[in-house]
Amino acid sequence: MRRFKKKYKRPQILWDSARIARDTELKKAFGLTRKQEIWKAETLLRKYRRMARSLVATKDKQAEKQLLTKLVNLGMLEKGVGLDDVLGMTIENVLGRRLQTILVRKGVATTPIQARQMIVHGHVKIGGRKATHPSTLVLKDEESKIEVMLKTKKLVAQDVEEKPAEAAPAETTTAEAAAGGEGVSKS
Repeated sequence: MRRFKKKYKRPQILWDSARIARDTELKKAFGLTRKQEIWKAETLLRKYRRMARSLVATKDKQAEKQLLTKLVNLGMLEKGVGLDDVLGMTIENVLGRRLQTILVRKGVATTPIQARQMIVHGHVKIGGRKATHPSTLVLKDEESKIEVMLKTKKLVAQDVEEKPAEAAPAETTTAEAAAGGEGVSKS
C-alpha cells in the first residue's frame, strides 16, 4: 500500500494562545473549516521562502527566474519583483489565491462559507473542468475562466405578485362564510 506524505507540518507548540488567536482570525476571514488548511498554506509559504533563501546564497539566476515566474503566475507576487519580496510574503498571499477566496472577491458568493458550499457541491468550473476542492490555488490566467453554474428556478415577478393578490380576496370570502354571513351584506 502506498503511503502518502503529509502536506503540512504542525506547529511545534500547539497551545500557544497568540497563534491560536491568529489562526482563529484567519479561519473567520477566509472561511476555513480546519486549522490544517492554515498549516498547509504555511508549509507552502515556508517552502517558497526556503527556496528564495537558498537562491540568494547560490545566486542562480535561472532558478531565481523560475521561482519568480511561478509565483507571478500563481498571483502571489506582482511582475518585476525580486527575491526580497518572496521573503516578505505572508500567509494571506497564499490564502488569497484559493478558489474559495477568489469567488468571494469576484462577487460570485457573498461569504466564504457560501463560496465553499458552491465549490463542494460542484457548481464551479475552471476552464471547463469541475473544481470540487476549495483549496485549489488558482493561476492568474485561470481567474477569468472561472464559471459558476447554478440550477435555479426562474420565477416571473408578475406571477409571484398575482398569486397572493388572488388568494387574499378568496380568504376573506371564506372567512365571512364561516362567520355565517353567507355573502349577505350587513346594512
